[in-house]
Amino acid sequence: MPYLRGMSALPPPFDTWFAERGWHLHPHQAEMMDRAEAPALLLIAPTGGGKTLAGFLPSLLELRSGEHEGLHTLYVSPLKALASDIKRNLTGPVEQMGLPIRIEDRTGDTSSARRRRQRADPPHILLTTPESLALMLSYEDAPRLFAGLKRIIVDEIHALAESKRGDQLVLALSRLQAIVPGLRRVGLSATVEDPGAIAGFLARNPDPCEIVHADPGPDPDISILQTAVSPPWAGAGGSYAIADVLEQVRAHKTTLIFHNTRAQAEIFFHNLWLANEDALPIGIHHGSLSREQRSRVEQAMVRGELRAIVATGSLDLGIDWGNVDLVIQVGAPKHVKRLVQRIGRANHRYNAPSKALLIPANRFELVECVAALEAVLERDLDGAPRGDGPRDVLCQHIAIRACAGPFEAAELLAEIRTAGGYENTTRAMFDDCLDFVATGGYALKAYDRWQRLLERDGKWQLRDPRAAQRIRMNIGTIIDSEMLKVRLKGRGGAPLGEVEEGFAATLNKDDTFLIGGKVVRYEGLREMIVEVSPRPNRQPRIATYAGMKFGMTTQLASRVSRLLNQPDWPDLPEHARRWLRLQRARSLMPSDERLLIESFPHDQRAHTCIYGFAGRNAMQTLGLLLTARMERLGLHPLGFVATDYAVLITGLDPVEDPGPLLEIGDLREGFETWLAGNAVMKRTFKSSALIAGLVDRVHQGQRRSGKQATFSADILYDTLRRYDPEHLLLRITREEAFKGLVDFSRIEEMLARTAGRIDHVVLDRVSPMAAPLFLERGRVPVEGAGAERLLAEEAQRLMAAAVLETAGLEPGAGTAEEIGAKP
Repeated sequence: MPYLRGMSALPPPFDTWFAERGWHLHPHQAEMMDRAEAPALLLIAPTGGGKTLAGFLPSLLELRSGEHEGLHTLYVSPLKALASDIKRNLTGPVEQMGLPIRIEDRTGDTSSARRRRQRADPPHILLTTPESLALMLSYEDAPRLFAGLKRIIVDEIHALAESKRGDQLVLALSRLQAIVPGLRRVGLSATVEDPGAIAGFLARNPDPCEIVHADPGPDPDISILQTAVSPPWAGAGGSYAIADVLEQVRAHKTTLIFHNTRAQAEIFFHNLWLANEDALPIGIHHGSLSREQRSRVEQAMVRGELRAIVATGSLDLGIDWGNVDLVIQVGAPKHVKRLVQRIGRANHRYNAPSKALLIPANRFELVECVAALEAVLERDLDGAPRGDGPRDVLCQHIAIRACAGPFEAAELLAEIRTAGGYENTTRAMFDDCLDFVATGGYALKAYDRWQRLLERDGKWQLRDPRAAQRIRMNIGTIIDSEMLKVRLKGRGGAPLGEVEEGFAATLNKDDTFLIGGKVVRYEGLREMIVEVSPRPNRQPRIATYAGMKFGMTTQLASRVSRLLNQPDWPDLPEHARRWLRLQRARSLMPSDERLLIESFPHDQRAHTCIYGFAGRNAMQTLGLLLTARMERLGLHPLGFVATDYAVLITGLDPVEDPGPLLEIGDLREGFETWLAGNAVMKRTFKSSALIAGLVDRVHQGQRRSGKQATFSADILYDTLRRYDPEHLLLRITREEAFKGLVDFSRIEEMLARTAGRIDHVVLDRVSPMAAPLFLERGRVPVEGAGAERLLAEEAQRLMAAAVLETAGLEPGAGTAEEIGAKP
């Protein structure tokens, strides 16, 4: 029964509470009220548009009489901090109106005693995360706990839909719907590129999801910060703009300064603090900081005590941080949706334009920032369909279901098919997963450890009830990125630093790379130690360690390509326009339909630059595959550097015909060989094995070290490859490897898009667009205060080399000095 029609008055005491604040319902909030009885609703409303209130008002009205006993509404958030924020913002109005409603949260930070009490005496509204919901569903008393549940609200649903946490959630929703057939689902989001896809993710037939669109509000006030110093030709830190950022901080109440990686955030915060002569209160917030430190920063933000906060994705989502009136994005955003989400943190009010500034870290990123800005103003969000739900998550769900009691296979499969992403699950696929959960698979059936389920009287159940505790301790799909120590090979080898496990997994024997400004050769991975040997006289084959950097989306890459191919570039500053005019005069512009490849000599070496615009992971993989093929063809490659846009390969011999190097069949074969020769498959196997329950991350109440988990996973991987090569986990691993660290599908998409149309331009010197790739960090392995100066001098030299001093340039192309990298 609808609570109101159109904009009619709310019942007391809601009407009084709204009136005292001069508030009224927004049209989309009223529409959510009118359609509150719908089986599923997806609300798409701008940041600050009152999505949370729209989601909770029907529940608050239903609970105002005090007659409902037990759990009524479940709220699921992707962030523990967001759940805490919602609890704070919801508890205030409930107490002020004197409503008999108990609100609590339950996350990984909740004490075990409080969790037990919540199961015995649940609150009316419970705020939680996908992992905690899965854990609650694993108990035998789950049907009693959720018996009175009326509504589930999934906040920031777009963020969950992009990861395995979302797959875990929709499987939990299928279980909840089986327990409570009349359960109503509500999804909330501000950034949805494909509403139909997200609606299908939230709810499937026979009760499809209805979509409510709010007025999107005014366009954001977003621009690129005009800095006193031009962006450098390479780099990712944005340190050149520190003085300009401080000026903006002084002019605003609270400024959020976003970065794409934790390392960049730490470096920028350090430099900002050193330049902060006014001693303005500035904080930093990211996922690697302790919970206590994050909490202190969050509380200081709520109280309005900080003038600026340097942050990463830990503050991306819908938390209301009070007086934030400016967002600064340092570095190209890579994802338009992420940029929209971030700029929405400023002026967090309905119909108040968000204010944001973009700071490109280098000149190539300047083009990307302009393209992203255009996409935001056109409300053109990026994203890619997720495809079928991953089977390692399905295996975990089957184990969770077994913890809650016996089940019939056919009934569970019917449930699973109602979950977004799993509707195409066949009986054979399900039986594969069920057999794995029950026995571990063919090669592991003889081991008691993996004998977890048995079938009795047509129902599957735990073989040993004590296994439930072990399964519960290992619930979750978040895999922490391990940092591996890098040491010189040999007993007592000196430590050189740390690299992420994903980077180490891509290395092959004899690959050389940089760490701490030193060139080293990869000798092997021994447990959690990357062993290397010094190679001071060699150029690094993999020139830079990228760390956890986002890759540019396909849609944004296409926009960048279209921007580059404009007749002129009125939205770019003059120094960038001169640079691009020079590129057009000297060579060609990359495009979506054709693959541009440049070959030229430089410093007595042959160079080949391929402009693929396929994202960092894909371009890095392409560099690895092409240098391996060049080696076999006798072209003597020496190394490469990759960015989101291009890969630059250095060698002794020039590439005269690049076409044969890019045959997709040969690349795929080379990819298979490359995968078999390094640790990518083992690391991918470890992630899927942890999620599927083959390897424990927590054992006997103690969290296992990365070393222990890796050791166990490596032994299992080698065993299965030898004795059961078609094991389910190996098939899952192969699927994950193709779309994970190496992003081979983006290479296939690039080659399909260009369909063999290659523009091979042979030059007598470096091209203007290739020049910045020589300046990627790692090409000039220098430590100390002189590094930036040396990079600037190198930029001047490269751009001077790129300029033709003879006739033939377009008018106004500029001189080397005009487009150079002077500070």
